[in-house]
Amino acid sequence: MNSRIRDLREDHDLTQQKIAELLHCDQSLYSKYERGERMIPLDFIVTLARFYGTSVDYLLGLTDVPKPYR
Repeated sequence: MNSRIRDLREDHDLTQQKIAELLHCDQSLYSKYERGERMIPLDFIVTLARFYGTSVDYLLGLTDVPKPYR
């Protein structure tokens, strides 16, 4: 999951700071989520899935299909 949230952020040309603002957390904390040093809360995963237009399963690595389910 860590590489997926980083890759999506980079693919959208966003900084860690911008995503941290979306999640209402510090950039340093978000950085730890990307590096796998901290577990990302489920509500943050849902927020990121909605923001990027993907599924929670994709972010969690349960599928390789980035499109959300219908």
